Amino acid sequence: MKKVTSKDGTSIAYEQAGQGPALILVDGAFGSRTFGPNGPMIPLLADKFTVYTYDRRGRGDSGNTAPYAVEREIEDLAAVIQAAGGSAMVYGISSGAGLVLEAVNSGLPVTKVALYEAPFITDDSRKPVPDNFPGHLEELVKAGKSGEVVKEFMTKGINLPGFVVVMMRFMPAWPKLKALAPTVVYDMIIVNPYQQGKPFKPGQWACLTMPTLVISGGKSPAWMQNGMKCLAKVLPNARHRTLEGQTHIVKAEVLTPVLKEFLS
Repeated sequence: MKKVTSKDGTSIAYEQAGQGPALILVDGAFGSRTFGPNGPMIPLLADKFTVYTYDRRGRGDSGNTAPYAVEREIEDLAAVIQAAGGSAMVYGISSGAGLVLEAVNSGLPVTKVALYEAPFITDDSRKPVPDNFPGHLEELVKAGKSGEVVKEFMTKGINLPGFVVVMMRFMPAWPKLKALAPTVVYDMIIVNPYQQGKPFKPGQWACLTMPTLVISGGKSPAWMQNGMKCLAKVLPNARHRTLEGQTHIVKAEVLTPVLKEFLS
């Protein structure tokens, strides 16, 4: 593990593996260097790329300087890019894809972008997420109700059935999810503006002129697939690809060859 210091002084933990052009993997909600879907991809990518993974602020071995702002997370990613040599390709999954969009649009030195299923709601195929949802979750965090934060995020944010979340409480990962509950507020601050069931504004991410691949799973909910197709249309230099048989929990052995083909 290595560490880099973000602009506001926050220590950000990261690791690197492999050789080749720099590729940074950005986690979604609850994800970190040691937990989540990005980890299994590292050995599959390391033969072609120098793969960087990092703990987003408030997770793992990274700091969590208050107050939170999306701009601070953009600065965190900028610090990792600097550690990677000053420019990089970037892949983001779920709310991490939302962070990548905001970060690259701010002008970070990124050469290619790949995105998997940012949880954007762009039509009426599901109920919008309330625009006060991040504040609601923050109140639950302040009240020490971390289990409720996870439940509310999974049901109202991700739209999972309630019985699925009930079963999750008995799984080994539940304590990890509860421990990371405060960072869910950060993820919702990033993506909530795009969860209101409205189409993207023209030029929403006009600075993403580099080649961009937008990916969704063929077995994912219609609202998520629709959001990604709309995203590919609004970005200046993007194309959309569907991975048949995949859900939001995408399999590394299916996704990795697609990333390799696009990023090479």
